[in-house]
Formats: sequence, C-alpha cells, structure tokens
Amino acid sequence: MNKGDLVNEVAKVVKTKKEAKAAVNCVFSTITKALKKKDTVTLIGFGAFKVAQRKARKGRHPQTGKEIKIKAKKVPRFVPGKALKDAIT
Repeated sequence: MNKGDLVNEVAKVVKTKKEAKAAVNCVFSTITKALKKKDTVTLIGFGAFKVAQRKARKGRHPQTGKEIKIKAKKVPRFVPGKALKDAIT
C-alpha cells in the first residue's frame, strides 16, 4: 500500500478524495513536526513514533573496502503497539 492507496481508503469514509488527501497529509505533517521537536507520538493500540540517537560508528566503503567513519545522527523509530502485533500474528 502506498500513500495514494491510503488516501483512497480514507476517501471511502469521508465525503471526497480531496478531504481524504488533506487528512492524510495533515496526519503525516503533524507526526513529522512532533518528531522534529523530539516529542513522541503515541497512538494507543497502533504504536509509537519517536526519535532515537544513532551512535557514531565505523563502517566500510562497499566498493573499496576502506574503513570510513559514520557520524552520529537522529533517526525516526516506530514501535508497534500490542494490538497491532496481535493483529498480524
């Protein structure tokens, strides 16, 4: 499923596809803004989006095999909730 498919599913519940697209875009932008502020977005029963710190580490250049340094950075993480885990097992 991609974003267009998600919009089509939401459009089945709301009045128009335009409203569905606006709703989906609003959800995504709100989650993004919260993560930029290092907040955690928790959707009960679904899961939680949060920001994690990835440590600096050493890696290898895939073509040359030469060792390189990979900088520390912040990455988004998703932790599924119990209801989501139970739904897919």
